[in-house]
Amino acid sequence: MTPALLLLQARPPLSVFGMIFGGSLPTKIVLMALAGASAASVYIIYHKWKQFRDVRLQGDEFLQHMERAQRLEDAYKAILTLPESPYGRVFRQGVNFFSELRPGALREGAAPSQGLSLTQLEALRLVLEKEEAEERDELARGIQWLATIGSISPLLGLLGTVIGIMEVFLGITSAGGSNIMAVAPGVGAALITTVAGLFVAIPAVIAYNHFVGQLNLVSGELEGFSSEFIGTLAREGRV
Repeated sequence: MTPALLLLQARPPLSVFGMIFGGSLPTKIVLMALAGASAASVYIIYHKWKQFRDVRLQGDEFLQHMERAQRLEDAYKAILTLPESPYGRVFRQGVNFFSELRPGALREGAAPSQGLSLTQLEALRLVLEKEEAEERDELARGIQWLATIGSISPLLGLLGTVIGIMEVFLGITSAGGSNIMAVAPGVGAALITTVAGLFVAIPAVIAYNHFVGQLNLVSGELEGFSSEFIGTLAREGRV
């Protein structure tokens, strides 16, 4: 007697757990894979939520210190006391590059120095853009896995359903009958993988879209701050 026939003649599962534990081996393998994808998705969602929350808090604190600073030198001293953040790293990268072009220009009591040339200003802009791209890449790390999980999970669930239904039809052929009471439990057990795939995919897709929005927001703020940094140099006669 084939395994498919035994499955058809088995007692119909009366609950979701009965469908899960009473399913065939391929169905259980698919469900285990979806369970692993779900665990990975939950871990990534928690990690990225915490990371973006910290970045938002760091950004608020950074902007508060920048607003209180009267000059670029004062802002640089204030930022040195803050914990590491994407905003602080972009600012320090810009200040350090400016200091390399005009050594000693940011020291207290330093004499006015010659402004940056157009070539130097363009180089400063490229340095800031490079740091912005690095910060964006760091924040984006792991988000693409949410998109992958959201795309693959429904397909994986559908694969389990197709395999399960194929086993049901093979069992019907072997049994030589088409009793609905024999077919229904097998079809229900097969469909549980599709439900599981959607259950895993929907939160992953929602989280992916949310984090992409947060990433674009932070990236826009970093770009705006870089422009403001160059504008501050211009206001203070350093450009």
